[in-house]
Amino acid sequence: MQTDIFHKIERAGKADFGDILSKSFNIFKDVWVDGLTHVLLTMIAIVPFLLVVYIPLLPMYIEMLTYGGDPYYYEPSVDYSILYWIVYVMIVLVLSFVMQVFTFVITAHFYMVVKKKDTGSPEDVGGYFVFLKGNFTKLLLLSLATFGIAIVAALACYLPIFYVMVPIQLMIPIFAFNKELSVSEIIKAGFKLGNKYWLIVFGLIIVSSLIAQLGIILCIIGIFATAYFVHLPMYYFYKDTVGFDDAPQNLGDNIPAEKF
Repeated sequence: MQTDIFHKIERAGKADFGDILSKSFNIFKDVWVDGLTHVLLTMIAIVPFLLVVYIPLLPMYIEMLTYGGDPYYYEPSVDYSILYWIVYVMIVLVLSFVMQVFTFVITAHFYMVVKKKDTGSPEDVGGYFVFLKGNFTKLLLLSLATFGIAIVAALACYLPIFYVMVPIQLMIPIFAFNKELSVSEIIKAGFKLGNKYWLIVFGLIIVSSLIAQLGIILCIIGIFATAYFVHLPMYYFYKDTVGFDDAPQNLGDNIPAEKF
């Protein structure tokens, strides 16, 4: 499998931008509830991180309010040492990487849900955190790697961030459908696939991100239902280029899953 994905990328044909978006809209009506569930679960996973980050800062915020909220006149009653802030920043960084792991896990599960509903596969997608089992270290390293790639790109006059956002975005579906790949292979496959189709994937990311924001017009909270739309074009792009070895025909062919 490690070498198969690279052969598939080399043999992959043309990806149709319009067709991918069309199929994304068609499947959205069947998976929007699943997307909403995954969004809410992601938010629940983030809450403990936010508490750890902001609770230590609450005393300063409360004191600042006594000065009318103006930091210019704020005189802290406690003089925090440099060591305190170094430890605080380190804890925040570690927790952010752990939080990213849970985000990867939940998103990877959503890709499996979309595949099941799109192909009619009888495959059991498991629980929301099924990808966490046996993959925590790999996902933590992948989180560190993507962070490092993004930082390097941002330091290089920031423009390269637009280039690396494509392979980084592709790494999640690559992991979801090839979880036996190593971290280096996932990164390599992401860049190989991204380089070959950079323009179309970049366009899909921009357009799908704008579409995902449309939920904000539905009393603001509607954005929770549309937020995961950004992953649907990435799913169909992966399916149309790399593909699945075990995927039955699309549900549009009206072939029941029992036949597979």
